[in-house]
Amino acid sequence: MDALDDEKKNTSKGFGILFFIIGVIMSLIIGWIIFPKLLYSKKNQPIDFNHKLHMASVDNGCASCHFLRKDGSFSGSPKLSECIGCHSQVQGQDPEELKFVEQYVSKNREVPWLIYSKQPACVFFSHAAHIKGAKMDCVTCHGYIGESTSLKVYEQNRISGYSRDIWGKDISGILKKNSWDSMKMDDCAVCHESKSNKSAREKSVQTQKEGCFVCHK
Repeated sequence: MDALDDEKKNTSKGFGILFFIIGVIMSLIIGWIIFPKLLYSKKNQPIDFNHKLHMASVDNGCASCHFLRKDGSFSGSPKLSECIGCHSQVQGQDPEELKFVEQYVSKNREVPWLIYSKQPACVFFSHAAHIKGAKMDCVTCHGYIGESTSLKVYEQNRISGYSRDIWGKDISGILKKNSWDSMKMDDCAVCHESKSNKSAREKSVQTQKEGCFVCHK
């Protein structure tokens, strides 16, 4: 009788462990695969934009449209006034060009671009410090967008309202392949620590004590 009871207990324990493992696996699948897909809504930009075509016709690369103002602030997405010089009339046969001129240029209406890298209001990011001070290339954070012929779909977090590009496709960062795959604070900290001449202990202390206040005001 005791042997039978022990066998039942072992069987129950085995099923318990099995259900626990299945539960963990299902939680990971829901949390890391299914939930992120439900969390983001997909939107197209109001106008599709060919970066490659424009890069071939400008002299100063990215800075021709995305530049630093005299006060050091960054211009971000170009205003309509910067586009009118070339697009006061329809250029070529591209339907997106026609749409741009008819719906925005002729009506003197700014294009409501969806900003992939827009940060929360509590975050301060200086392009000048990175472009001028650190001599960083745009590709480091934004990838080879200058070679793209079309804009990617904008994915918006249904809760926060921010772009998925802030966290990237892989929230854990384990499968991250490129420096531009996400713009998390961890990524910034790693880069800043690697550029510092301080010892490992000093870097750790600096990151813990000062890291937050460098970008968060």
